[in-house]
Amino acid sequence: MPAPITCVEDLRRLARKRVPRAFFDYVDGGSYDEVTLRANRDDLARIALRQRVAINVEQRSTATTLAGEAATLPVALAPTGLTGLNWRNGEMLAARAAERFGVPFTLSTMSICSIEDVAGFVQRPFWFQLYVMRDRGFAASLIERARAARCSALVLTLDLQIQGQRHRDIRNGLSVPPRLTWANALDIARKPAWALGVLAGRRKSFGNLEGRIPGADSLSTLSQWIAGQFDPTLSWDDVEWVRKLWGGKLILKGILDVEDAKIAAGIGCDALVVSNHGGRQLDGAISSIRALPEIADALGGGTELLFDGGVRSGQDVLKAVALGARGCLIGRAFLYGLGAMGEAGVTSVLEILQRELDVSMALTGTRDVRQATPELLRLPFDWASAAQALPLRRAA
Repeated sequence: MPAPITCVEDLRRLARKRVPRAFFDYVDGGSYDEVTLRANRDDLARIALRQRVAINVEQRSTATTLAGEAATLPVALAPTGLTGLNWRNGEMLAARAAERFGVPFTLSTMSICSIEDVAGFVQRPFWFQLYVMRDRGFAASLIERARAARCSALVLTLDLQIQGQRHRDIRNGLSVPPRLTWANALDIARKPAWALGVLAGRRKSFGNLEGRIPGADSLSTLSQWIAGQFDPTLSWDDVEWVRKLWGGKLILKGILDVEDAKIAAGIGCDALVVSNHGGRQLDGAISSIRALPEIADALGGGTELLFDGGVRSGQDVLKAVALGARGCLIGRAFLYGLGAMGEAGVTSVLEILQRELDVSMALTGTRDVRQATPELLRLPFDWASAAQALPLRRAA
């Protein structure tokens, strides 16, 4: 009899058994020595919740809005590359799970299923994540395709002008171009259910690029093209260009510094994502949760903040909201669910987070997640000054 699924870590362990190591490590790992990857989790764990009693919490709500859209809990699925290689048609299934649960889904530029694949599979508009590449014409075409697919927000990622080295990917042969080794070939052979599933999927390469890059007709050649497209010249002028070209809701992702947050807020975006790319870029950067209250304090509530980096539980969600985030983007957590059980696994992750959030709200005396403030927390002493300036009560 299979063990019951009680938490996200259970799904992580199951995904590790079912997904080939190269693709599991791509999800699970970070850059260089993975210092920032660990800090994202460790710093969330350092924050304590204040247990409160004798408060009427019979009627509780985890509902909120994210970038103006109603959500059943303060969570959205983050943009993640190669999602469809964790489970066949992975982006389509994750989008449907998010739609049915009532939270936003974000499709990555580096997805396996294309914008059009996902748009034809769900009814609810989803968010699209954009990398501004050297080929500005291609970036413009992606924006137009997102508009045609009725995407309700554009998420512009700013912290991948150049790619941080991920040691696990190199060791596993998940490099540019991909390198087949005896070890990963044997590992894939030991997971026939995964292999047969992915082979039966709609696509096997980067769906948003297929047929649109001259001479790039395979995952290897597309990977080489992508590696040359990360653009170190990316500037705030480019952000303004994207904002004008898109014309809809714009979310800027990859903000970790107060000065950058002030500039980004001044551009007139609809939300910022406080993020260090899940510890996959600048190793040695501070954790996202450590940066969050400083940025929230600096912006004074004038710009909606979203958060990502290390969220594995409803308690983590509550901590981030209490420190100034409207909601959290989850990447690894939903990918563990997808790799473990497909669409049902993604739904399971969302159900787990909502149950944990609901119980944590009750035991901290919180009836409405939108009213969570730093009063719910006991912060490490060296964080206190950053959080003291945040409002004790936030408008619903």
